[in-house]
Amino acid sequence: VLGVAIGAERQYRQRSAGLRTIVLVTLGAAAFADVGARAYGNEGLARTIAYVISGIGFLGAGVIMKEGMNVRGLNTAATLWCSAAVGAIAGSDLIAEAVLLTGFVILANTMLRPLVDAINRIPIEGRSVEATYTVTITTDAEEAGPMGDLLTEHLEAAQLPVAELDVVARGEDRVEIVAKLVRTNIAGSELDALTDHLAT
Repeated sequence: VLGVAIGAERQYRQRSAGLRTIVLVTLGAAAFADVGARAYGNEGLARTIAYVISGIGFLGAGVIMKEGMNVRGLNTAATLWCSAAVGAIAGSDLIAEAVLLTGFVILANTMLRPLVDAINRIPIEGRSVEATYTVTITTDAEEAGPMGDLLTEHLEAAQLPVAELDVVARGEDRVEIVAKLVRTNIAGSELDALTDHLAT
């Protein structure tokens, strides 16, 4: 019943782990916890729940998908994990606690959604985001050495250490010098000023 309550919300939102999956996870965790407790007492219950936790980790990994730079399914995997917790608690005859946890899971998946949307709409300043930047200069092939040194010197003077420097051929007499910076925080205005300086 508690699995149905959690799964119905997931099914409504058309998530990859919907009603049936959540109910089966909750039911399975409850059954394993119940068998462990009946067969081996509290020690068996604790051991069984530990195995359920690790097993659900593998199941949750199956719903996580990477699409380019985005990772999808983390919330669904976390919901599966919490559903197993609900089942294990219910299987341990702690019904009130299982009902309370079910309420928290449903609240997390519904009531926090507007807050997440509001946070995502807040503009992000460059300084608050840690990222990897690259600075590229196109120059004559014979100038690649001195220009690479000059680029590194100016970046380090601006307290932007270079992680690696690559030279990429662009035709017979032109090259691109690509400086990859150490992962850092930098304001967009500072980066613009630096690239304007380098262009000059």
